[in-house]
Amino acid sequence: MKTQAVLELSDVNRLLDAGQQEAEANGWAVTIAVADAGGHLLGLRRLDGAAPFSAGIATEKARNAAIGRKETQAFEDMINNGRTAFISAPMQALLAGGVPVIVEGEVVASVGISGVKPDQDVQVAKAAVTALA
Repeated sequence: MKTQAVLELSDVNRLLDAGQQEAEANGWAVTIAVADAGGHLLGLRRLDGAAPFSAGIATEKARNAAIGRKETQAFEDMINNGRTAFISAPMQALLAGGVPVIVEGEVVASVGISGVKPDQDVQVAKAAVTALA
């Protein structure tokens, strides 16, 4: 039987804090979501000025990165490169900005960001994930 690492509350807060620091350093108003390996929300932080709808999008990006076991950029690229049938998959927010947290080769959680340009969302998500490296 396999065992898997899981995030503790202090880990969730480190991810949220690191994402917030990166966003604020760049003047970006975003929402940061952290999900467990099953895509269930563990933490959410909407920075001042972030659009209310960004909370739902960030949450879905985190969920998709966790259950898809890859960055959500891969889903967006798949659709943009012609696999338009994937739009009908039972997932929402198949957009860049969701990044899995990988420990010992296993996805244990994920971070989703929404509020700025796709590459900026990814930048904030990756900055958050590196807080646990």
